[in-house]
Amino acid sequence: MDLTNNSKKTSGLLAGNDFIRVLVALAFILACGFYASVNGVAASNLSILAIAAAIGAYMAVNIGANDVANNVGPAVGSKALSMTGAILIAAIFEAAGALIAGGTVVGTIKKGIINPNAIADAETFIWVMMAALLAGAIWLNLATYLGAPVSTTHSIVGGVLGAGIAAGGWDIANWDKMVAIAASWVISPVFGGVIAAVFLIYIKRAVTYKSDMIEAAKKTVPLLVGIMVWAFSTYLILKGLKKIWKLDIISAGLIGLAIALTVYFIVRPIVDKAASSLKNDKDSVNSLFTIPLIVSAALLSFAHGANDVANAIGPLAAINDALISGTVSGKAAIPIWVMLIGGVGIAFGLALFGPKLIRTVGSEITELDKMRAFCVAMAAAITVIIASQLGLPVSSTHIAVGGIFGVGFLREYLKLSYNKKLAAIISHSESAGHDAEQTQAFVERFEVADVIEKRAILRELKAAKASSPISSSERKGLKKATKKELVKRSALLKIAAAWVITVPASATLAGLIFYMLLGFSVTHS
Repeated sequence: MDLTNNSKKTSGLLAGNDFIRVLVALAFILACGFYASVNGVAASNLSILAIAAAIGAYMAVNIGANDVANNVGPAVGSKALSMTGAILIAAIFEAAGALIAGGTVVGTIKKGIINPNAIADAETFIWVMMAALLAGAIWLNLATYLGAPVSTTHSIVGGVLGAGIAAGGWDIANWDKMVAIAASWVISPVFGGVIAAVFLIYIKRAVTYKSDMIEAAKKTVPLLVGIMVWAFSTYLILKGLKKIWKLDIISAGLIGLAIALTVYFIVRPIVDKAASSLKNDKDSVNSLFTIPLIVSAALLSFAHGANDVANAIGPLAAINDALISGTVSGKAAIPIWVMLIGGVGIAFGLALFGPKLIRTVGSEITELDKMRAFCVAMAAAITVIIASQLGLPVSSTHIAVGGIFGVGFLREYLKLSYNKKLAAIISHSESAGHDAEQTQAFVERFEVADVIEKRAILRELKAAKASSPISSSERKGLKKATKKELVKRSALLKIAAAWVITVPASATLAGLIFYMLLGFSVTHS
């Protein structure tokens, strides 16, 4: 009876907290609308501007609730950061990225997916932007509720596409761009997964597969930190600071390399000193990745704030520009109050609703330790750099989640392979007439051996024509059990489905909302 009462009390408390969070978010959204109505002195219609500002704030809150989880989720899942610490760091750096490096001008048509010249007048354009913004926000809200990390860029792209088609017909769309965006559903996660897996196998071979892991870590960790600094410096210069300091890939890479070399020589003695007091085990090596992970979460958040704030305030800036000028422009100036709505809104959304998606990304797909989380962060930065230079459309959300699946599937493969090899060793020992103690000693020798010694043991088995004692059906059962343990297939299917339907779902919503807004304007004109 006491347990039931306690459960009810807990449920009531949680429901109350949810209600309070919604009230706080609603208060922020209404405050943004009110602020716009007071300060938008040059706009021709303050009511429309106030509504657009409220919708922009709603979008920003949803970006914070959903998209930011990709930057800090791995750090939280690996326990490099607490949930509170992650939220504080991400909120500060997201807002800083938006306000410092978010730029002063934004393109009014996201990714050039529709032709603005095909829109009849400024009023129609305003309804298109408003419908796109509201549809993208609603879809993000729904995805967050369902626990699915989706691309905010694709949400707003779908919104612009759907509202644009509703306003100007099918010919208004740039279908070549849409094909490229659809291709990114595969390109982004595959790139992220492969790069994360490559880094993880390198760390395993260079450090955790060695008999003396601490000595190996002293050499490898500073190198990895240097590579991380190089990648993130280049990433920030190319993506995070591009609106205030635009450089080509070679210049950005050389500046990043100079910073990385400096950091390498600073970090090496620090790692050497820290590692000398550690035990020779995997947990100790993991601890050396804590600070790099925290730094990477901060830098990813800064770059995300600088780039993705445009998803929230781009359409709002476009509406503001159209209300002031009375025309449809390809570029729109971003007033400081509009940028504040975006930056502060993302921080609010993260603090209020971010934990759900942070847990999904950090711990509900596969188990992440600090080394695996580090590999995911590296994949996020490097993939964006490579893709941007190749002109490939990629999503930071898809890259990060793809990186998590990449390390999870690699772990599945390695564990399956290891179990098969161990079974072969036991079979060989038993067939040679060894007793249980001798067999156990043989297994222990294999388990503590480094990569070179393990290969030597396996060559001995091959020479002795040892075979695996488990049948094909048993091996399939082992493989299936291993997959269930290391990567949740239900999470994979849910997230993949959400990615595929993001653009059509937000497009459909936007089209319906556009017709509703158009009908409203005709009724009240």
